[in-house]
Amino acid sequence: MTKVLLGLESFLESVPDRLKKAKLGLVMNQASVTSQFRYASMEIARTRPGMLRALFSPQHGIFGEQQANMIESDHGFDPILELPVYSLYSETRQPKDSMLEGIDCLVIDLQDVGTRVYTFAWTMLECMRACEAHHIPVVVLDRPNPIGGLIAEGPMLGPAFTSFVGELEIPLRHGLTMAELALYFKKVLSLDLDLITIPLQGWNRSMYYPETGLSWVAPSPNMPRFETTVLYPGMVLLEGTNLSEGRGTTLPFEMCGAPFLDPFALHRHMETYPQPGLLLRPVRFCPTFDKGKGQSCGGIAFHLTDPKEVRSIESTVAMIAACNQLAPDHFEWLPPPYEYEYQKMPIDILFGNERLRTRLKSKTPVPAEEIRDLVALDLDDWFGRVELLYR
Repeated sequence: MTKVLLGLESFLESVPDRLKKAKLGLVMNQASVTSQFRYASMEIARTRPGMLRALFSPQHGIFGEQQANMIESDHGFDPILELPVYSLYSETRQPKDSMLEGIDCLVIDLQDVGTRVYTFAWTMLECMRACEAHHIPVVVLDRPNPIGGLIAEGPMLGPAFTSFVGELEIPLRHGLTMAELALYFKKVLSLDLDLITIPLQGWNRSMYYPETGLSWVAPSPNMPRFETTVLYPGMVLLEGTNLSEGRGTTLPFEMCGAPFLDPFALHRHMETYPQPGLLLRPVRFCPTFDKGKGQSCGGIAFHLTDPKEVRSIESTVAMIAACNQLAPDHFEWLPPPYEYEYQKMPIDILFGNERLRTRLKSKTPVPAEEIRDLVALDLDDWFGRVELLYR
């Protein structure tokens, strides 16, 4: 298998001529590595001595130490490179003027997971906005979308439901890489920005991460495996409920449960819905932190049989509907705040609209065809919007 060449590796081999003397800032974290696991910061400092001036980290911190939902990272200092590390998940989510002083170009090298609500894309957008204001070019070093570029799923984000887990109208599973998202942001917002994208080499849109020849490095603490990324587009919806998404276990986003659920009853109910690419297993688990901490939770574990067939949003909505029906006196939607949104319901900004929440108010069964309607996406419209961004 031939390895995909990362945007980072192409940038290290050949910096665009007009940037060869540029003083750089770098947005990165612990997954910003070469195929040989060398950190982007170290490699850029090695190949361009004295030109790297500051590092910036997204949610979870530069080493992915912090958990989710408004658990902020402090600003810091890299003692090896002797550079400031500015947290963009702190009192600010956009680089401040002072952070950009002395920087001629901002380089962004972040591993996305292909889901709208993963905040790295919106950190990138905030960086683009700040750089537009300061007339600073932005370079995006591309990385693979781990769940490919041919499939999109889930509702488009409605304009009334924007937040830091979705600022623009895109579907829950978008099918784009970070560089393609950057190009889309620039186009939709008409940003007056010098945007340079360094593409992948050897990647095609049908590839899932194991086909790239690259080894997975967790970009956040609850994204430990490639398999997690396949289930995440749907399972992240559990963050808007009182159901555990498996945080506090070794299989986050690969299990769902709660202390009030009977795993075998839930399993029987879920067997009435189609589950392409998946096998479901009734389980009990005890989270060490987060929802259900220290309690035995009954639920379901998801096992991948064919990742390319999985449609996790439809599967997860079916499971939420089942839990709502099986435990009507216990199932709840969580209130705000959620990711710096203090008014809108978390499930609404995650799902992209309020239809799921309002439909489940009745506690009545939701047939498979109605679930498909709730998660429907006009694929021709979405891929038509972004087609010209493809390499």
